Amino acid sequence: MFFEELTIEFTNEGVIMSGINLLVLFGGVSTEHEVSRISAASVMSRLDRDKYNLMPVGITKSGQWFLYGDSDFEAVSNGLWEKSEKNLPAILSTSRGDGLVVFGKQTVAKIPVDCIFPVLHGANGEDGTMQGLFEVAGIPYVGCSVGASANGMDKAVTKILVEPYQVEQADYILVQKHLFDTSPEISIEKIESKFAYPVFVKPSSSGSSVGVSKAKDRSELKNALIEAFKYDRKVLVEEMIVGKEVEVAVLGNLDPIASVPGEIEPSREFYSYEAKYLDNSSGLYIPARIPDETKEIVQKKAIDVYRALGCRGLSRVDFFVRNSDNQVIFNEINTIPGFTSISMYPKLFEASGISYSELLDRLISLAMEGK
Repeated sequence: MFFEELTIEFTNEGVIMSGINLLVLFGGVSTEHEVSRISAASVMSRLDRDKYNLMPVGITKSGQWFLYGDSDFEAVSNGLWEKSEKNLPAILSTSRGDGLVVFGKQTVAKIPVDCIFPVLHGANGEDGTMQGLFEVAGIPYVGCSVGASANGMDKAVTKILVEPYQVEQADYILVQKHLFDTSPEISIEKIESKFAYPVFVKPSSSGSSVGVSKAKDRSELKNALIEAFKYDRKVLVEEMIVGKEVEVAVLGNLDPIASVPGEIEPSREFYSYEAKYLDNSSGLYIPARIPDETKEIVQKKAIDVYRALGCRGLSRVDFFVRNSDNQVIFNEINTIPGFTSISMYPKLFEASGISYSELLDRLISLAMEGK
């Protein structure tokens, strides 16, 4: 049920609806704002409307919240939702029980919220900040907790937490912005003394390959570091792993399950932001083109990483399978993976026998366990 379909008298007494009141949150103050909208449109179009009272809430790039008043998912996807005359300013109350507070011209309504589905990628959505708000509000939500979200977003912290689980990782150097700004040559020489080119340069706390570069020489390395420091004050420089890019979708709380592994064959030098979300040119192979015994290892290690970070609900765990010896090497985890039409997370579970709509039902059920 959409907001426009509800008969609401704006009062301070609240609004009561039957079914599960599901707030789907999209947009956000993030470099991944656009893909969040695309993911959210895909999610909302597949939710069972007989089960959920849908409350789409969009956050603009400047941080304003609005209850979206129309039912046009394409407008959510392309950003035109912000122009809807039916939008109403809204906030999520931190007073438990208030739910979503919606502002009319002269009056206010409180709409109870049973569950929140945050389709927010990157900063201010996937990094624990929004999850903290949900916790304060006392509302169940889809996905990882505050700590798991924050730790999963920070690649340097992730590496430390995963290490005791005997999961092999790419070798790396952590570069701090203040040291690079003081003496870039010292940082570059340290990197060159450890690695041969090419290397990958990544902001420590940025998702979806935003700010990631492949550097083939000193000049490219310096430029890549400058670019990465636009997004974070910590930057990882990693050795290049020559192998297949393999991804596993994980679902569950205390007893998580892993999907069949999928393989990405990037159409560009690496699986960039554009390749992930904005074009359909990269090759996707489900199941991955790796030996059966390697598939089992990848699935096990995906769950190991999931548990190492204390994840719940969902995550996508990414690996390399090295060409020379089929060694499985952990790359990164995404605690709110993409849900677009070309995203691997729903595709991997579809290939594992769980449809997109059923997957959404399971995620919402997992969020509300123990409510």
